[in-house]
Amino acid sequence: MHSIRIVSGRAVFSALAVFFSLAAPVFAARPPADVDSARLAAAAREPSNWFTGGRDGNGTYHSPLSRINEKNVDSLGFAWEYDLGAPKRGQEATPIVVDGVMYTSGTWGFVYALDAATGKLLWKYDPEATQQAARNPCCDLVNRGVAVWKGRVYVASIDGRLHAIDAATGKRVWVADTVVDHALPYTSTGAPLIAGKVVVIGNGGSDIGKTGVRGYISAWDLETGRFAWRFYAVPAATGPQEHPDLEAAAKTWDPRKPEFHGGGSPWDGLAYDPALDLVYFGTGNAAPYDLTQIGPTQFDALYTASIVAVKGSTGQYAWHYQTVPHDEWDFDTVQKFVLAELPVEGKTRQVIMQASKNGFFYVLDRRTGELLGAKNYTYVNWASGIDMKTGRPVLTETANWHIAPKNVYPSWAGGHTWMPMSWSARTGLMYIPVIDASNVWVDIANNGGQVKYIDGFFTVGGIMPDTAYDAAGLARLYGALPPLADLSRERDGHLVRELIRAWDPVAQKVVWEHETSTGARGYDGGTMSTAGNLVFQGRGNGELWVYAADTGKVLKVIPTGSHIMAAPSTFEVGGEQLVAVQAGYGGAGITVGPTPASSAASRYQNVNRIIAFKLGGGTVPLPAPLVVPPFTEPPAQTTTPGQLTKGETLFVQECSRCHQFGPSITPDLRKMSPVSHAGFKDIVLRGALSGNGMGRFDDLLSEQDADAIHAYLIDEAWKGWNAQQQAAR
Repeated sequence: MHSIRIVSGRAVFSALAVFFSLAAPVFAARPPADVDSARLAAAAREPSNWFTGGRDGNGTYHSPLSRINEKNVDSLGFAWEYDLGAPKRGQEATPIVVDGVMYTSGTWGFVYALDAATGKLLWKYDPEATQQAARNPCCDLVNRGVAVWKGRVYVASIDGRLHAIDAATGKRVWVADTVVDHALPYTSTGAPLIAGKVVVIGNGGSDIGKTGVRGYISAWDLETGRFAWRFYAVPAATGPQEHPDLEAAAKTWDPRKPEFHGGGSPWDGLAYDPALDLVYFGTGNAAPYDLTQIGPTQFDALYTASIVAVKGSTGQYAWHYQTVPHDEWDFDTVQKFVLAELPVEGKTRQVIMQASKNGFFYVLDRRTGELLGAKNYTYVNWASGIDMKTGRPVLTETANWHIAPKNVYPSWAGGHTWMPMSWSARTGLMYIPVIDASNVWVDIANNGGQVKYIDGFFTVGGIMPDTAYDAAGLARLYGALPPLADLSRERDGHLVRELIRAWDPVAQKVVWEHETSTGARGYDGGTMSTAGNLVFQGRGNGELWVYAADTGKVLKVIPTGSHIMAAPSTFEVGGEQLVAVQAGYGGAGITVGPTPASSAASRYQNVNRIIAFKLGGGTVPLPAPLVVPPFTEPPAQTTTPGQLTKGETLFVQECSRCHQFGPSITPDLRKMSPVSHAGFKDIVLRGALSGNGMGRFDDLLSEQDADAIHAYLIDEAWKGWNAQQQAAR
């Protein structure tokens, strides 16, 4: 697999000219990326294209194509692949295909244009992102896709800049800095949204640092990149608010110190209804998680954990629905939305639907925000249900982790997270990738352990129990925790599994399901459905599974050797239907622990690539096997028990969000080379490896702190080395 980068604008233009001259007449009749409101509204009449991340303006992840169908899908096989290159991190974008050209994004916010028939590179765009910004995302250097509109491609880079790119040449048209304060850990990993005359983007950062950020969405003129409007998800801590709706929201917060920015980051899940001119966005968790740090009152803390609608032309507030008032469980409401028409009590309603992170499936009137349905699509124990009169969850005793550590379902990873779900109006079913797992929420600041703060969790710990969970072993770090036997008793020994569930949003029930992973979080992929009565989903174990959309019957399983998290897309070129998926392990999985043994990334090299499939295709080429390097003899250790304890604590607090002991997408720091040992402080404090995503930490760690962390890692390296030597005898 070889990437080809065309650096000359003239070469790019020539390549595209040749491509379009050889393409079918329907392609030649249009310039590249010729998508507008009329064409998007009639997307069903152009089944060969995949116009947006979710294919159409409603975000359905459903294709009208049926050349590949339940009768012939058994012959589906390899068509082509494209190597996205380094760094080999998580891949979460769904490729867009317009008139035979594929557009997608990768790490940092790189953009690729490919010949959709062959996978040949047409151009590649480097956003030249600020390397230090790689420290800001909670969950890897990911990017969830691009927007394509009227000859341009729009992408947000990891440093929060919004880019407009000429679709014919790959040249930058304009770039806008969407970050209001670069001193705070703002980042953008979601796909932009086209809304009338503007392009809208959100941001992340609610979880990062000791105070998080103040989340918002912002809109920028499509043509010029000029700022249009901004809507903050939470009120300012002090001073006048930007608009009256924030004045009202401020009354739902305890008075807070300026350093608590509030959170609410809308890091994914934007949608737009052009007829209503409404932009819909979900908001993230409050910052900090423990709202008692701000005040004693159980106020709602608007607009965190909410679905919000604003006018696309002005950013003016229209309505909101808060899924989790006073959220203290990291139940973001940023999962992707689907717009549809559903029968509700004998009437057809225009609705917006979401399988929220908190475990409930919401159906709202998208004009007014009226709650029409809210049932749990997975096991939930933090609430007994949703009060349909008030719209509020009915909390259980399990929800209160302040009095003692509690095992809460679903976990901070969500019953459903960013992986897209797919809606088929043909079957009336939503196909949801479900994570049926819990976490032990613990107030680490007051629970007696040596760790008092964890980057990404503030003064709270969200410990995911699995077969490696050891309450006694963790007690030194986090304080007293419930034993594994108590945690598994609730679910008859079951702790972790992932599923695909076909959900009927009208009857509010599961129609069919399959367990996709068990025992460890594989972070299986998003779903795609088609008119061929098919549902596609990739798995963490490297397989692409195809089901009958109506019954759930397994029709085809294709091994790829690559961990698949993103949702596939499908398109037609030259009369042939293809399916494509972007593959590569990373994302939130790196915050849980080492790469699961069930993951393809534990058996094969984590090659980031796009894989395309066609009828009559061959066997997918497998990446090279993963070779886990052995321990080499570490440097001599000269330290004290006190320094080791300090180093371990600092490692858990500041480093464990990205670095694990064992196979992962980031280095196992017990196995550093002599060069890395010698330059440890240059790497940690001065950003010597910032180009690899390892920013400097001199704003958080002192020279003495770095020495303590280094001593702890050397100590752990000696443990590994000695165990390896003992096993070899």
